[in-house]
Formats: sequence, C-alpha cells, structure tokens
Amino acid sequence: MKPNEIKVCILRVGGTNCDTETKRAFEDLDVKAEVVHINDVVNKCNLLDYHALVFPGGFSYGDYVRAGAILAKGVVAKLGNSLKQFVREEHPILGICNGFQVLVEAGLLPGFDQLGKLPKAALATNLPIGYRCMWVHLKHESKGKCVFTTKIKNSAVVRIPVAHGEGRFMFERGKQDKDLKRLYENDQLVFRYCNEEGYAAEGRFPTNPNGSFHDIAGICDPSGTIFGLMPHPERAYYGWQQPDWTRKEKLAKRGDGKLIFESVVEYLKSRL
Repeated sequence: MKPNEIKVCILRVGGTNCDTETKRAFEDLDVKAEVVHINDVVNKCNLLDYHALVFPGGFSYGDYVRAGAILAKGVVAKLGNSLKQFVREEHPILGICNGFQVLVEAGLLPGFDQLGKLPKAALATNLPIGYRCMWVHLKHESKGKCVFTTKIKNSAVVRIPVAHGEGRFMFERGKQDKDLKRLYENDQLVFRYCNEEGYAAEGRFPTNPNGSFHDIAGICDPSGTIFGLMPHPERAYYGWQQPDWTRKEKLAKRGDGKLIFESVVEYLKSRL
C-alpha cells in the first residue's frame, strides 16, 4: 500500500482538540487523514472504509463523569460491531491524551478482556493535583510489539509534551503487581516517564508529571495495534515545536513525535 492510499479517521466530538495538528502530521507523511465527527461515522460513512483510527486529545464532552468516559461509552454503543471488526482485523488505533483515556474507559486498553467490559485500569487526577502542560522525557520499553513505535529503539529516550489534568495511570488496588507483570510478559508496556538520561522517575515529580503507577506513560494492547499515551506526539512533530529551538545552532526539521506517526504508516504500508 502506498502512503497516499492510506485513509486515517481522526474522530472528533465536542471538546476535542489537537485533531488538526494530528491530521497535519499524517499529511506530512503523504497519508490521507480526515477529521470526522462521530455522528458522521455513524450516519454518513463506514469506519471500515478507513485503515486506522485516532482518538485525539482534548476534553471530550467536558470530561464529565470521568475523563473520556462519555465518549468511550458512546463509541462502544454507536460503533459496536464495526469497531469490533476493526479491532479484530488489527487495524491500528491510536489514543492521544484524552484518546488514551477513551481507550481505557472503552476496555480497549490494556485489552486484557473483550471490548465493552468494565475498565481494567484508570487515568485518574494528577498527583500533585493540577493541570500539567510541560515537556517530559519518555523511555521506550517496547521490545517490538507496538506498531506505533517500531522506529524507536528499545531503551531510547524521546522528548514529548504532556497537557492534562487526569493522567495518573493506575490499576485496580490489590492487582497492580499482577497486572504490571502481564504488561511486561505481553510486551505491552511502551513508554515510562524518565529523566533525560533515561533513569526511571520512580514517581518523583516533575519527572513523573502526574504520579502515574510505575511511571507508565503509554501502553498497547496484546496485539500491539492499539496504543494509548498521555503525551502529545503531534505537538512534537516539527523541530520548531521544540521548547528550546531558538537556542539550537541548527534547527532539527522534525521532532521525536514524528517517529510514532512514521512507525504506524510503515506498518500500514506493509499490510498490503
């Protein structure tokens, strides 16, 4: 499949943001990306006409109830059968920030059970409490399963910004160790917060910006085709988006965020 034959659906609802930046990132790689409201996916087009699905950042429906909860239930209810087929056929699904919250609330991540079951994890209020908008370092923990990070070497450190108030990843109390073991055994742990040298944050603020369990910043499902992360790769796609770009002797053309988009495009190209 050629890049210009790839169609990506970026799902939008009230409160969504960064959908345009996400679209621009894919278009820079010659991919056809469309920002589509969920009502249009239900009434005017077919999810299965697309090769990949993205839940972008924002505050869908004002994040009432819990962050991402309303959109998650709406997606499962409105797109049920087509979404299940989309997942079954291993079309890649990306959730960025609020999108990660949606994937967790929908039961797609960590993906230990079937779609629509009760969530097995949560993205809770930051500790310390407060909205975080800052650049962080992430260590790549995946050994190769996640199709969104194949362009990033194992143990490499990347720099991508976060912008959220509810990003503290956590498992059910009493099951943390068991579920963490499953992540490692299945190669589902993709990114952890770390310092610039790659050492784990070990929960220390601000290296870990939200108090996330085990410094978890991003995970994938057992197939490696569904990926959610709290940081925003679309805000780290171009060199001029870097916070210190004016201090560089030579401006990098692209940032670390490009590697995530590039990885999934390569996966899609290889499918056909």
